[in-house]
Amino acid sequence: MGSLSDSRLPYNYHTRECGTVPPDTKRAGFQWVSEVAYKNVHRIVSRGYDTTELVEAGYGFLDVIFIDFQARIPTLEEVQMLNYIMVMGLEDGLSGPAVMARVVAQGKNLLTQAVGASILAFGHAFGAYAAFGSMMNKYLDKVEKDGISTAEAAELLVKENLKDEALGVSELMLKDPSARNMISRAEKLGVSGQYVAMLKEVVAAAQKISSTPVDVDMLGATGAIMLDMDFSPEATWAVMAVCRAFAAGSHYCEELERESYQRLGEVLTPKEWYDGPADRAVPSLEERAKTAKPACCSTPEEWKKAFDERQKMVGTGWAIVEEIEAPKTAIRKSKDVKKTSSKIESIASGGSSKASEQLKAQ
Repeated sequence: MGSLSDSRLPYNYHTRECGTVPPDTKRAGFQWVSEVAYKNVHRIVSRGYDTTELVEAGYGFLDVIFIDFQARIPTLEEVQMLNYIMVMGLEDGLSGPAVMARVVAQGKNLLTQAVGASILAFGHAFGAYAAFGSMMNKYLDKVEKDGISTAEAAELLVKENLKDEALGVSELMLKDPSARNMISRAEKLGVSGQYVAMLKEVVAAAQKISSTPVDVDMLGATGAIMLDMDFSPEATWAVMAVCRAFAAGSHYCEELERESYQRLGEVLTPKEWYDGPADRAVPSLEERAKTAKPACCSTPEEWKKAFDERQKMVGTGWAIVEEIEAPKTAIRKSKDVKKTSSKIESIASGGSSKASEQLKAQ
């Protein structure tokens, strides 16, 4: 603040040019360039294929998914497998995407808004296809680079990620054979490869060390087969999220047809659903100094005590750890915070003076 007249600025702020600036004719203007598709008044072309010619020749919707994402016409077996996967993934009852669409519908919004919200339900836990695929690639790379076997890579993966929601192995499908049937279909059609093989090793490794029964789930089966059909983790995420959006549209329509809109202030929350602090009197402004609690701490010991107390309060966010494993894979996990607490304890018990000074400053 107050530095607009600083002589170190590359220009005088007070006499700078204002209003519309003529375009710089020496620089090329911005232009979208796409390797995926183009369109003119005569046709739409995807990866070199005229889409009208494709459908007239008998190719279908699933063929164009392969063309768009992989620039190739798939085999008949791959189309049959993708059809199987999308049929299994389209509907999931009143799970996250359907609920999101229904909640948006209650506010008297457009169907497109509700369906868009349903896609947002796919994160790094629910429908974690991108996270699953990245995990598989990470440990399969170790087979090639470190010279270990697939089984050894799977054991390492499980050891380091047994509790990860994106493992693809869980207790969810112990009674439902859908995931196992999907893998059997992929093997029968001849579209399974190194990812399905790796997944089987992961299942075996998890079953050895898990304290509870586990088996392959739909995330694992779907993710591995899509990878074997050469869909990237991100492409799998896109295909499956949009696939589920079709069903979310149906849930949106049902919500409007069976229920009424919700108005602001209409929904009440019974006290029986509340488990926070008991009702208490609001202190007068004169009493404020006696009841107010400052957030600042002057010592590491005070900060640790305050931190521990904050973690006990649900809804503050202090018990959530944000992990960014790569620029494109920000994974949010609610997990045990002992690691964070131990760092604070080390500071409190005599950490660096620099760290202590930083804490005092806060």
